Amino acid sequence: MSNVTRADHDVAPTGPPIVISPMRRRHLRAVLGIEERTSSTPWSLGLFLAEARREERVYLVARSGHRVVGFAGLLFALTDGHVTTIAVDPEHQGGRIGTRLLLVLVRRAIERGAEAVTLEVRASNQPAQALYRRFGFAPAGVRKGYYRDPVEDALVLWAHDVHTPAYAERLAFIEAELPSPLVAEGLAPLPPVDRTDPVDTAGPPEEGYL
Repeated sequence: MSNVTRADHDVAPTGPPIVISPMRRRHLRAVLGIEERTSSTPWSLGLFLAEARREERVYLVARSGHRVVGFAGLLFALTDGHVTTIAVDPEHQGGRIGTRLLLVLVRRAIERGAEAVTLEVRASNQPAQALYRRFGFAPAGVRKGYYRDPVEDALVLWAHDVHTPAYAERLAFIEAELPSPLVAEGLAPLPPVDRTDPVDTAGPPEEGYL
């Protein structure tokens, strides 16, 4: 789900603080720009619009001042959350923006009633896998030839028991290690997902970049 060119490590913060907020239509031009620069099979405007309108999805952006510097999305299926995309502007990679997005995204999934979260990552993408291990994700399978340009297998990762106090402590520890406070705004409480309503769980898009 991520193709990281350098590790998401601490970098001394400069400029405005990073703020995580819901993705809005006004953000989409910047989101598409990041998508074009980071994905070999980028999403279209129509796909982002369709995804963002669905109640069982959550889409977030990371902003530095008025500039969008990253985004992430997740879909809900019964008690599972599926990270569909996560990407950071190449000019801002390595500054823990991916960590901030994933912290808020996983907490939104838990708030919605998720007990486990899954995602895919290129088999060769060691920096992304290191980040996901910090969040408790572990390999559970392989999807052969899942990615294109270049063709590569995907590791399927799962983090289980995300609704437990022990996992909340893990997230709190990750947040405490950030070089500056985690700032999120405009996130209204989410209702638990209707577990009797079938959810479209079609495969996620090409991976983004942390």
